[in-house]
Amino acid sequence: MVDITIPLWLYPVLAWTLVWKAIGAWKAAKKDHVIWFVAFFIFNTLGILPILYLLFFQNMVPYKKIKKVSVKKVVRKKSSK
Repeated sequence: MVDITIPLWLYPVLAWTLVWKAIGAWKAAKKDHVIWFVAFFIFNTLGILPILYLLFFQNMVPYKKIKKVSVKKVVRKKSSK
């Protein structure tokens, strides 16, 4: 029979990772950063990726929220003399 037990040192690592993933995912979801949100759950980086997001990339503007600048055509009136 195979003994499947989790080593005691792994519990703090799991808690650390879970806390940082939860905080990062919460902030990313609130700011519509879908790519970051998905990346937190695909890549297991022991909390490093969410920490980097929270420190450096949290204030990025999502692509869909960037306003497009419209160019108005200027029409000049002909002066009558």
